[in-house]
Amino acid sequence: MRVTNAPASRKRRNRMLQAAKGFRLKRSKLYRYASDAVDHGRQYAYRDRRVKKRTFRYLWQARINAAARTAGMTYSRFIEGLKAAQCELDRKIIADLAATDAAAFGELIKLAQDALKTKAAKVAKA
Repeated sequence: MRVTNAPASRKRRNRMLQAAKGFRLKRSKLYRYASDAVDHGRQYAYRDRRVKKRTFRYLWQARINAAARTAGMTYSRFIEGLKAAQCELDRKIIADLAATDAAAFGELIKLAQDALKTKAAKVAKA
């Protein structure tokens, strides 16, 4: 007698069809098409979990740049000043301050400008 492994196969197929719930037409009803759709979807999800981090960083940089330019400074000079001042705030927090709390961001601008001046003075001395 041939063994078909039917319960395990059926469970595997049902699990795939459950994962394809919400897909349209054949992709949610037929195993072959559902399997392809779910596999592709999982590949995109894996990739985009990493892409999401990049896109948020771009967004934060754009927000910081816009706020810094209104204060008369470029993004790169602002970040250079913060590094010179040994400020350990990350871009996510700085972008949030730029968008919501102008006074706090103004303090960061002053901090960066002061650090750049002291850095320039050290370079001129040496």
